[in-house]
Amino acid sequence: MSDQPRHVLDGYKVLDFTQFLAGPTVTRMMAEMGAEIIKVEIAPIGDFSRGLPYLHDGRSAYYIQQNRGKKSLCIDVRNPRGLEILKDLVRTVDVMVENFSPGVIGRLGLDYATVSALNPRIVMCSISSMGQTGPLAKRPGFDYIGAAYAGVLDMIGDPDKAPVFPQLGIGDVSTGVAALSAITAALLYRERTGEGQFVETSLLDCYFSYHEVNVQALSASKGAMRPRRAGSFHYVVAPVGIYKGKQHYIFIVGGLPHQWPEFCRAMGKAELIEDPRFVDVPNRAKNSDALNEIVQGWLDAVANDERACQLLEEHRIPYAPVLTVEEAMNHPHMRERGTIRTVHDRFMEDFELPGFPLRFSKFPGQLELDAPTLGEHNGEILRHRLGYSEERIRELEADGILHSGPR
Repeated sequence: MSDQPRHVLDGYKVLDFTQFLAGPTVTRMMAEMGAEIIKVEIAPIGDFSRGLPYLHDGRSAYYIQQNRGKKSLCIDVRNPRGLEILKDLVRTVDVMVENFSPGVIGRLGLDYATVSALNPRIVMCSISSMGQTGPLAKRPGFDYIGAAYAGVLDMIGDPDKAPVFPQLGIGDVSTGVAALSAITAALLYRERTGEGQFVETSLLDCYFSYHEVNVQALSASKGAMRPRRAGSFHYVVAPVGIYKGKQHYIFIVGGLPHQWPEFCRAMGKAELIEDPRFVDVPNRAKNSDALNEIVQGWLDAVANDERACQLLEEHRIPYAPVLTVEEAMNHPHMRERGTIRTVHDRFMEDFELPGFPLRFSKFPGQLELDAPTLGEHNGEILRHRLGYSEERIRELEADGILHSGPR
């Protein structure tokens, strides 16, 4: 690594065979931390997310968000000459990431046995919907498919209606973060031993791990305590849920043992503290319908949301107005912390994206990164990483091994 690194992962080199969201999250975060990312895009189309909205003159804001700071190599991976290029690159990198369906990377000729023979120090990471092994491994899938199999969607929505799914990539992004954790741990192990290794995770594995109450409660109670969909309210702890204010819905967490007395005082209902119906967590859950009516009645009687929130804050009761996406983007806290940030792109007017969620004291700033056009770095990668001549690069372009595009 250089004496003055750009960021915490400066000097690490990554070969990136990912598309859509879970895999690109891994390499996007590594790029934000200074790693060099060679994004392999399968010719002739490249990452399918290049066609996802919002589109401006063929340029995808979705693709920009997930691929800033990466170098694009668009190559015919099924051509033996293209495969040889990729094998040459494997020898030069620290990490390889892929999120094809299980078995695809092997059919392309780049399974872990092959790449580790080429580069014993490499850390290879595979991300999939259901995992590399097991009866469901070969099934195609996306974020919500993993959530459905994991019992997560069954916990979201009203009890008498169909389950619902969150309109954002919670599973994909969090699985990408889990994969990043495995990669960085494997790199730490390599620093200690000199040995690379294979790591993997899946949407299903990650989603199932999110059950903080449901699985242990069902198992430990021998089925007596069954997880259930409870709409806007928590089915185990009350009052916890979404209540209707004058201007916004408000999420309130007031049911934990240390919170309950203060929440009663915030509502001006200290007599409820020792009410037998609400005296402890199990009783509050058992009588949650009556309790939620009391909380909603209090909010209905308060002059406005500002006053309700002031009372909750005075008594240290966690709460939050349920903001729209636009309101969240414009919240001064988000602005000050860089949770929302403005990015510059060569082909679009400046627009806003979620900021990088990790903070490092040694690297307090954020890197200025640009998303590549399709195959933009073909020549640069082959010239500087592999020492190919200009004549050889032109020949590969002429023979259709390398591709490029305007956006």
